[in-house]
Amino acid sequence: MTRRLLLLIATTLCVGAVGCGMPGFSSASFTARTTNGGTITAAADWTPPTVSLQNPGSPLKGTVSVSASASDVETGVATVRMQFLPANASSWVTICTAVTAPYSCSWNTTSLADGIYELRAVATDNAGYSTTSASLSTTVANNLLVVLGDPGEIVRGTVSLPTVLYGAGATTYTVRVEYAPAGTTSWKSICTNLSSPYACSWVTSTGFANGDYDLRAVATSGATTTFSAVISGVLVDNAAPSVTMLNPGSPLAGLVTFEATATDADSGVAQVVLQTAVNGSSTWRDLCTVTSPPFSCRYDTTQVLDGTYNLRAVATDVAGNVAVSSTVTGRVVDNTVSSVSMTDPGAFLSGTVDLTAAANSSAGVTSVRIQRATSGTTTWTDVCTDSTSPYTCSWNTTTVTDGLYDFRAILVDGSGKVTTSATVAARRVDNSPLRGMDVQSANGGATAGKLENGDTVTFTYTDQVNPATVTPGWTGAATAVTLRVRDGNLLGLGNKGDTLDVLRTGGAVNLGAVNLKEDYLKSNKTATFNATMTASTTTVNGTTVSVVTLRLGTLASGGGLRTVSLASAMVWSPSSAVTDLYGVACSTAPATETGAADREF
Repeated sequence: MTRRLLLLIATTLCVGAVGCGMPGFSSASFTARTTNGGTITAAADWTPPTVSLQNPGSPLKGTVSVSASASDVETGVATVRMQFLPANASSWVTICTAVTAPYSCSWNTTSLADGIYELRAVATDNAGYSTTSASLSTTVANNLLVVLGDPGEIVRGTVSLPTVLYGAGATTYTVRVEYAPAGTTSWKSICTNLSSPYACSWVTSTGFANGDYDLRAVATSGATTTFSAVISGVLVDNAAPSVTMLNPGSPLAGLVTFEATATDADSGVAQVVLQTAVNGSSTWRDLCTVTSPPFSCRYDTTQVLDGTYNLRAVATDVAGNVAVSSTVTGRVVDNTVSSVSMTDPGAFLSGTVDLTAAANSSAGVTSVRIQRATSGTTTWTDVCTDSTSPYTCSWNTTTVTDGLYDFRAILVDGSGKVTTSATVAARRVDNSPLRGMDVQSANGGATAGKLENGDTVTFTYTDQVNPATVTPGWTGAATAVTLRVRDGNLLGLGNKGDTLDVLRTGGAVNLGAVNLKEDYLKSNKTATFNATMTASTTTVNGTTVSVVTLRLGTLASGGGLRTVSLASAMVWSPSSAVTDLYGVACSTAPATETGAADREF
């Protein structure tokens, strides 16, 4: 709390001083001033209220009571709003606002369409803080309501499709379950003449090509026919992925990279398990499990006995289909000789970095020398020599010119034999003062974890930038742009590599790209949103920096949006086209979202 208060005061004073003496484009306004010897008084209430919604049951009809419990130990509860959200809607509707306990109201469901609804309560205390309860799902059925069970976004094999009838009374109905290629009206039956309890099994592996399908249930009694809501875009995937185990060579010693390639045209690759077995054995042992390309891992071969081994890869797609690669046979592990490898220090290097090598020898390690060279040259310079594991040294990258560098390690063993590692090539030294500092997102829509209207994405630089280099002619004022999100499989990044970038009038806005590190879109889909881009300044650690904020509007094109429940840390790759106020180009070094990994949007 104290750090946030100090940052707010510093930011306000800096904005009041017109960007701390430098040109700026912040639209922030002056709000308060303090002087030496002044007094800061804390607010009476820093804690939001607590609130929970009571389950009204399901199904509902007519007028029902909706109740919540709420409390606030400091300034007390001012209001509790009861709200509902129809299925596939994005805006919550207020049923009533209660101001005294017990917090309840009557909900007349007769004016609503029958269907599934979400309910929640929003409590606000007398200090203005609000808390939203967990939502509850219920079904409104004032008439006959036909509900088809949702099988999920991706299915394979035999799938259960149960149907439930609400409000049927004593009338006898027969039910059929139908399918159509997604987006069409060519409905055909999966199950017919179903009687209660209306159970249906969909054998997707017989007569159904892989692809997206729409589903619905139809209830009939005499001349009366009632349809369920359509479940759209269910992907049938009964095809196994394609997977190949790559040959790592032979003999193998020390730390070795094992790798496979895997693709899946339908639901996408979920994971690849790399395995090994002693030659002649059928007992396979996992080396590693990888969930995104490249499907590779580093493994210390000294953890196994010297000998001959076989290798394979097992790929599983999101639907659960499994494929096993052909076996790479006869790979020899021999750690009786010296081996040395240079650890990759990373694609972008700045400031002081650790350079590390791994080395082993049956004769013992006398020393490991780490060297650097301008990329593509053969003029090597010693960085350090280390005689004890871990073989590492600190390198001040500011002592060399920015650019590409190669690295290697040279092992001298106890017998005097010299072994040189493979080269780690083209690692970029980049000490530009302007860099990407942080990227954050915030949920402003109806559904947490889903890209939608009202969500925001914030880019923070390490210094002030010239807004006209972000996009031509821009001053930082609110500007209409297009936010584009592409499925990671379109970019070779896998299911959890969905990527966000920004366009304006058909061209790229120079914000670079953000790898969202989760699966926000169905496989091979692209979605664009109308968005607004603004810029401002803030003060971080005494330095005035630029902040660019994107606020999502309505969905402009595409679809296939998913709701993500997992926490992740986004990675922003800035564009070097952006410069600071003095023309210094921005570093392209990726910036990982700071703070604890959280659920985005």
